[in-house]
Amino acid sequence: MKLTGVELRRISLPLVSPFRTSFGTETTRDALLVRAVSTEAEGWGECVAMSGPLYSSEYVDAAIDVLRRFFVPALGAVERLSAVEVAPALAKFHGHRMAKAALETAVLDAELRAEGRPLARELGAVHDRVPCGVSVGIMDSIGELLDAVEGYLDEGYLRIKLKIQPGWDVAPVAAVRERFGDVLLQVDANTAYSVSDARHLARLDPFNLLLIEQPLDEEDILGHAELARHLKTPVCLDESITSARAAAAAITLGACSIVNVKPGRVGGYLESRRIHDVCVAHGIPVWCGGMLETGLGRAANVALAALPGFTLPGDTSASSRYYTTDITAPFTLDDGHLPVPTAPGIGIDPLPAVLDAVTTSTEWLPL
Repeated sequence: MKLTGVELRRISLPLVSPFRTSFGTETTRDALLVRAVSTEAEGWGECVAMSGPLYSSEYVDAAIDVLRRFFVPALGAVERLSAVEVAPALAKFHGHRMAKAALETAVLDAELRAEGRPLARELGAVHDRVPCGVSVGIMDSIGELLDAVEGYLDEGYLRIKLKIQPGWDVAPVAAVRERFGDVLLQVDANTAYSVSDARHLARLDPFNLLLIEQPLDEEDILGHAELARHLKTPVCLDESITSARAAAAAITLGACSIVNVKPGRVGGYLESRRIHDVCVAHGIPVWCGGMLETGLGRAANVALAALPGFTLPGDTSASSRYYTTDITAPFTLDDGHLPVPTAPGIGIDPLPAVLDAVTTSTEWLPL
């Protein structure tokens, strides 16, 4: 496949309600979309970087800059390009995995569309639908939280994830467990705690949680291993898992017993599949996390979540969880599940009129 150019398209998509975590509150999805155009087809990728370097060191403006100045020109030097060659072509550039993932996904989508192959089948999916959980942000009151959880359960979500931070952890978990009984329940700390909080976090053990996600700093692998020895609740890593090699090291050190796979965080769907394979080889369950993706990113995540090692419900929520109007046809829950796209590539296209309405800037990079 020969690339003829890459379009960088920035969009601004309002969220249906503010989404609050331990590192901040989002009201709008400021997203970067990458469209790779080849002589045979075109494909889409979504960069999951946020507006500011809060969840990670990456942010949208930096992603645009590194794509424009380094990544796209590097691919332009490859005469006959395929998706598996994207990572090697960009390997000399350190970091910026979210930008790399968006570009690789766009190339992969174009390649698969040209060949008539769906992403799910390419990755090794074994399911035609995936179970869905929902991530519930930090609220102003427990009453507000209970109302939100009740609404999501009424919609059919099979698992509830509560964002937590110091001062908002044991009490909201206790309230949700008391109100909704044995619902599948887990928590996500987004690095908000330290090892010295082990005794406090152990207070979550009686609530029979599926897991506690990323309680400590992303670089503190040994701290997670130490914390895991003090908790009955399984420790799951998110921000710490940046590659298959990082996953293998964390598992070997006993830092986690579950892994959250976010394709943007690890550099793309091909590396995500390698992480899946490493975890399956070690008997470690995986699940697919979310980054407020539009329908483009959601379609690809659902395809990934259909692999055999994804045995826990992911954050592959319906489009209505975040957006009144998505830029693609909406993903809608059916008995707590989403269907795996079967059309070539990621299996879905943006709606031109909606996409144009939310676009704030475009840039065409010819090759």
